[in-house]
Amino acid sequence: MQMISAGDVDRALTFSGLVETLRKAFHDGAIQPVRHHHTVERPTGAASTLLLMPAWSDFNADGVSDGGHIGVKIVTVSPDNNAIAKPAVMGLYLLLDGTTGEPQALIDGQRLTQWRTACASALAASYLAREDASKLLIVGAGALAPFLAKAHSAVRPIKQVRIWNRTPANAEKVAADLRAEGIDAAASADLDADLGWADIVSSATISTTPLIKGALLKPGTHVDLVGGFTPTMRESDDDAIRRARVYVDTRAGATKEAGDIVQPLASGVLKAEDIVADLHELARDQKRGRESDDEITLFKSVGAALEDLAAGIAVYERSKG
Repeated sequence: MQMISAGDVDRALTFSGLVETLRKAFHDGAIQPVRHHHTVERPTGAASTLLLMPAWSDFNADGVSDGGHIGVKIVTVSPDNNAIAKPAVMGLYLLLDGTTGEPQALIDGQRLTQWRTACASALAASYLAREDASKLLIVGAGALAPFLAKAHSAVRPIKQVRIWNRTPANAEKVAADLRAEGIDAAASADLDADLGWADIVSSATISTTPLIKGALLKPGTHVDLVGGFTPTMRESDDDAIRRARVYVDTRAGATKEAGDIVQPLASGVLKAEDIVADLHELARDQKRGRESDDEITLFKSVGAALEDLAAGIAVYERSKG
């Protein structure tokens, strides 16, 4: 069995390449039960969350039926880790032979998650963001922020990136790291003002209080909501939902787990039939993405095991030998 590190994942993938891998995966499909979601109470501090995400397919990375692969990601989310300078999200991905069940690879789950999450957002943006979108606002300065900047830049002509965070120093650090890689990036000093500046707003926080105010969004904005993964977490307000055409990664996951969808559904602000499409329907050309330059689009992802499986197979195949 191969042990595949974060560095190995970085060497195996490209942002544009993984976007296309995910496009094919959502087109072709796989078996992916709704993920197991467990709250792990702690004697002190915030509870952790344990996520188990299985998926399997009969096809290899080239779409050839060869017995395929089984994969499962084990993830923990511990909000208090930020106080001790550790990532909130930890995880491992186990890839198995689809016929024999033999373990094939143990992959750094945190890095795999960063890549596939950012590229799923970029995949959605390839259908939903304006073709000329050049200004990107990232809300949240966690480990995912630089991946979102690079993934969105792989599908749209991003020229300027701004990062907002509750702790300005953290936003400046992400901006400085991006500048070191040749990206025009700066920390945002005013979230509300920059919501009206951006062509794409990509939010990756675990906030329970909406940060994305729909009234401040300019016509043509694409909103990418990545962070909230429980019904109590919410990054956008009701105005954002009302003004936007709403899309999700998977209907089953988003309508059960995502506060940005669950709460508006419960209050009547959003109806189930108002969700225009999920990534399966977009990738199969069953539903339309953006229809005009002036409309606001909103994409909510909670993560799909299909994404991990597709990315995990791609990393494994490119790391062999």
